[in-house]
Amino acid sequence: MWLPRSLLLIVMTHLWLGSLLAAQQPATASAEPVVDNAFVQKQFGATCSLIGLAPMVADLDGDGVEDAVIPARCTNPMMDQAENNFEVVDPYNSYFGYGNPKVTTQFSTEDPDRRGYVLLVIHGAGPEAWHAATPKAKFIVVNLPFRQITVKKVAGKRKKKVQGVYVEETSADQATSVIFWDGKKYRYQPMGSSME
Repeated sequence: MWLPRSLLLIVMTHLWLGSLLAAQQPATASAEPVVDNAFVQKQFGATCSLIGLAPMVADLDGDGVEDAVIPARCTNPMMDQAENNFEVVDPYNSYFGYGNPKVTTQFSTEDPDRRGYVLLVIHGAGPEAWHAATPKAKFIVVNLPFRQITVKKVAGKRKKKVQGVYVEETSADQATSVIFWDGKKYRYQPMGSSME
């Protein structure tokens, strides 16, 4: 079959441009950030490591930028606080009356296999969100007795919906609770209680 020269030239040009664009796609697509022990230790110090529960991503502080919640184990969360620019918080014990992490990180848990379990929270900044070189803020949430976590919406102050971290607790009655950002700090709330 004979094709006019101009039509052949157009077809060849389209094929060439298509292959050129296809070759460039992987180079321009951004790779999904990897959450591994190297990432955790870069952000929170050498005493922290992953525990096998999947990290979760949501906008926890309501600024429109993705944040991350990473279940981990930290043997000494206070040690790397200044060097790695994060804040250690204890909303669980604060709810029950005394949440000074300098003291409460010394409390021992009933289950020695869960000793040192924490939630690492990274508030994202800019287009890179939680994996930015300099995130907006970082927190280690200590003493929260969790076995599983889920991120869902919760009614916060004045019935405003915010993202919260729902926790299936390790207690004998397997209670469920939630921690959420109230605009200034993370608060703990057992399920069935008022969020005000």
